[in-house]
Amino acid sequence: MHLKFQMTDNILIASAFGELDHHSAGAVRDEIDETMEAFQCCHLILDFAKVTFMDSSGIGVVLGRYNKVTKKGGRIFLAGCSDFVEKILYMAGIFTVVDKQKNVEDAICLIKGQEQLQMEVTLSGE
Repeated sequence: MHLKFQMTDNILIASAFGELDHHSAGAVRDEIDETMEAFQCCHLILDFAKVTFMDSSGIGVVLGRYNKVTKKGGRIFLAGCSDFVEKILYMAGIFTVVDKQKNVEDAICLIKGQEQLQMEVTLSGE
């Protein structure tokens, strides 16, 4: 498993490549957490377009990042999941707590749209 990170505003995009299983889950978890902390990111997009396999350890990685991100008031998205990965996540019930999007760009638009809406509500005093 290999990770590539990108930042846009306060959003960390973690693109994963390969198998997310019990062999790689610990390192993936640590690398995402360290990067989020280093850059003080509020939101996380997990780009799983290139994930070829996932087991229950991968589900644990997703749920753990969900807990960390939501405690900071942020949002987490899964983007670009293959049919196989999406089926695993669906069976685990992940999509009841984590939003999914077709691609990273759609997830970014939703996060930025929500932030804009919150800013407008704050400015209007509602």
